[in-house]
Formats: sequence, C-alpha cells, structure tokens
Amino acid sequence: MMDQTPKLESAAEDQAVHHAWTPEGEVPPAPKGVDEDEVIGAIATVYDPEIPVNIYELGLIYAVDISDDGKIKVEMTLTAPGCPSAQELPVMVREAIMALPGVTACEVETVWDPPWDMTRMSDEARLAMNMF
Repeated sequence: MMDQTPKLESAAEDQAVHHAWTPEGEVPPAPKGVDEDEVIGAIATVYDPEIPVNIYELGLIYAVDISDDGKIKVEMTLTAPGCPSAQELPVMVREAIMALPGVTACEVETVWDPPWDMTRMSDEARLAMNMF
C-alpha cells in the first residue's frame, strides 16, 4: 500500500513553507529597504523640459535621505530661481520616487543655497549639451 501523505520535494521547500506560515497565521515578507540606486534611477527619469539632460546629471539633486521606514527626503535646486519649471520639477521627482516599491512617503524640498552652477553637471551632461 502506498503512503498517501504528500511529501515536500526538498528541505529548501520545507523551510520556505515554514517561513510563510505560523500557527498564528501567515508571516508577511520582511520589508525590503528602498535602494539608493533605485531612487537615483527614478530621479534620472525626470528631465527639465527645456534641457535634454536628466536633472540628476545636471547636478540639481543636492541630497537624498532614505529612512528605514521608506520615507525619502530630497533636496534639489533649479538652474535659476526664475526657472519656468520651478513648480512642476519637484512634483515630477516626488511622483517618480513614490512609484518605487517600498517607498512610503517622499518630500522634495527646493533649496537655493548653494546656488547651482555648471560645475555641478556630470561629464555626460556636459557632453550631451556640448559644454566642454
């Protein structure tokens, strides 16, 4: 007579089952921290409508602070105080970051000190804009 008890394929599968359930109920997966490279990648999807280079390569991002609970704070500037995109760029940065998994909140602050200048641009940005 054959044993009718289902058998687990391997010890790894057995371990996975025990990590997903306890007598108290299912165990949620451990929270994955927000990766700084992912945040920078999200910021790099934002472009000033008048400049063909993303704002990260332009040097407009001064600081990115990532807390363990998924809250992100970004300090950024603009190329000039009278920039026509002054209202929309911080919103675009916030929306790009909020789309990342694990992000619970995002605050984007526009700062003016120190003022932006072309020395903050990456070499790639300078090359793209013929500013060598």
